[in-house]
Amino acid sequence: MMSRNFFPFFALFVVFAMVLAVCNSAVAGGDNTLASVKARGLVKCAINDHKIGFGFLSKDGSLNGFDWDYCRAVAAATLGNAKACEARPTSSSDRFPVLQSGEVDLLVRNTTWNITRDTALGFNFAPTTFYDGQGMMVRKDSGVKTLKDLDGATVCVSAGTTTEKNLADTFRSLGIKYEPVIFNKSSAASEAYKKGRCDAYSSDKTSLISRRTTYDKPEDHVLLPVIMSKEPLGPAVRHGDDNWFDIVKWTVNCTIEAEELGVNQANVDAMLGSDDPRILELLGVEGELGKALGLKNDFCYQVIKQVGNYEDIYNRNLGPGTRAYLPRGLNSLWTEGGLLYSPPFH
Repeated sequence: MMSRNFFPFFALFVVFAMVLAVCNSAVAGGDNTLASVKARGLVKCAINDHKIGFGFLSKDGSLNGFDWDYCRAVAAATLGNAKACEARPTSSSDRFPVLQSGEVDLLVRNTTWNITRDTALGFNFAPTTFYDGQGMMVRKDSGVKTLKDLDGATVCVSAGTTTEKNLADTFRSLGIKYEPVIFNKSSAASEAYKKGRCDAYSSDKTSLISRRTTYDKPEDHVLLPVIMSKEPLGPAVRHGDDNWFDIVKWTVNCTIEAEELGVNQANVDAMLGSDDPRILELLGVEGELGKALGLKNDFCYQVIKQVGNYEDIYNRNLGPGTRAYLPRGLNSLWTEGGLLYSPPFH
């Protein structure tokens, strides 16, 4: 016969088991972001709206840029409609809470992949879409030629970024004393430097070049010939939803693989009749690669048709003739001496 004292313990055990089961289910299954995206008919992206070339508002009110195109690419892959996406403009400091809270499905805002963000902050990073490095901008007439010339200088920098720590680490290693002038927004740091509040301005090189285009006399400002860090930039999602992570990963890979195979926005329809089985699988003509992602098998075709391959996206936003022109360099395919490389689609 059971003791009367057994029942309270048994009830407590049942409650504990139920809580544990719920927790384990949440960890194992995670969020179902794809279901939420399909239900609302929109992909929500945390984005930059003031970085020319990557994410910025045009005079007509439309959002454009390299990062924004990757948000559009995910919308094309998941919903078959690159226009079915919504931008949430964020600062460098509030972009992480916005993603962590579930307010957005995707962070695609010139964000560096590092171990802290990949672990402690609870994010997963898709393949790098842009390889960058931290630089330093000074006035051309300042006489500053090297970092050591900035001993005792003031440097404008954004809070909540890898830039702030990289700057401190680099100057400490070189024995340089400086005064950081910290701002919550990169736009504020740039504006302060432009108005003469700082002797120099440090950020990713892409950001410095983009900001410089907005100055009255861009030619009066130069970048020092130094790279202070590795800054692999790319989309990020929350931990706990492997399927959504896979979708974002393979959307990025789709754009890279398409360029390598010579499939672009202009010829993608003609490529549906290709004799190359790699192209037929990529575009969903053969195989069921989309099915395992919970997508249609032509998800990559939709990305290329509506947004383009990596080269299309790059040239549209950062190629020759654009305000933020940047030679591809490390952002070239591996077959051309760069770092871009997609795992195979099969």
